[in-house]
Amino acid sequence: MSRADRFLRACRREAVDCTPVWMMRQAGRYLPEYRAIREKHTFLEMCRTPAIAAEVTVQPMRRFDLDAAIIFADILLPLPGIGLELSFGEGEGPAIGNPVRTRRDVEALAKFDPEKSVPFLLEAIRLSLRELDGKAPLIGFAGAPFTLASYMIEGGGSRNYENTKALMYSDPQAWRVLMEKLVDTVAAYLSAQVRAGVHALQVFDSWIGCLSKQDYLEFVLPHMKALVSAIGRAVPVIHFANGASHMLPGIRDAGGDVISVDWHIGLDDAWKAIGYDRGIQGNLDPVTLLGPREFIEKRVADVLLRAGGRAGHVFNLGHGLIPSIPPENVGFAVDKVHELSVRTP
Repeated sequence: MSRADRFLRACRREAVDCTPVWMMRQAGRYLPEYRAIREKHTFLEMCRTPAIAAEVTVQPMRRFDLDAAIIFADILLPLPGIGLELSFGEGEGPAIGNPVRTRRDVEALAKFDPEKSVPFLLEAIRLSLRELDGKAPLIGFAGAPFTLASYMIEGGGSRNYENTKALMYSDPQAWRVLMEKLVDTVAAYLSAQVRAGVHALQVFDSWIGCLSKQDYLEFVLPHMKALVSAIGRAVPVIHFANGASHMLPGIRDAGGDVISVDWHIGLDDAWKAIGYDRGIQGNLDPVTLLGPREFIEKRVADVLLRAGGRAGHVFNLGHGLIPSIPPENVGFAVDKVHELSVRTP
């Protein structure tokens, strides 16, 4: 079985010859070839230049035996298309110049048109597919409505999400309208990626762990259900909910063919909470890859053991690769996943 088939078969919970593996942020700052490009361009220039984005997408595929590529982009790329001022400061995180704080701000958001707002991303997908040449599938992605709303309201990163929660609690009607607009935006964004040719989608709810289970069920779950329904069934959908081990049944109910989990819960416990009728992705702690090789192999084996050989496991990290991880350790982990999970015919 080729790596062109392995990942998608696992997403559908079909039998595979060994466990497929890819890694969040696999196209990124831990690679010297990425850093060489980054020295010459800003982050947004890289995202908005299709040839560069495609090159960065395929860089890790040339180095490692990964079973899927993920398009190089950022979850905030749709925001200018609905009227927000997005910037990335040098050495800093993203910033929104005109944050959404009131009902009037919510009502002023524009309707998103992916063909007009992110043509560079769609062209990068087409270029990446040409470079991959059918040897591996390509994953498209987007931020989930709650995570996008948090950036939009806070104006950037946050520790306590006080502005986000204040709007959610004090003006639930404005919150509902905001989430509905973001569902429409993200659905259009992802559907355009499918039309451009991606083979699977991942929805990143990177900040959802700041909510209680009660808040998730009341303020987020209905909108995530609407999003997954709007995306449709054309390609497998992976739902990554970071920091959400306390509400996995709710995450499962939100939808997705595969639920991606972080490293704060054992994969076996997570899959039991999610239910075996869904695939699971994860969940090695990224910092493990800073350890010695015998430790990396031990932890890779532990994740595979917890998966129990069930169909439907995609090996990944519990979050993204960090810049200090040596590339050779990434390659070692990828090879060990395949080696330790070989199924006998």
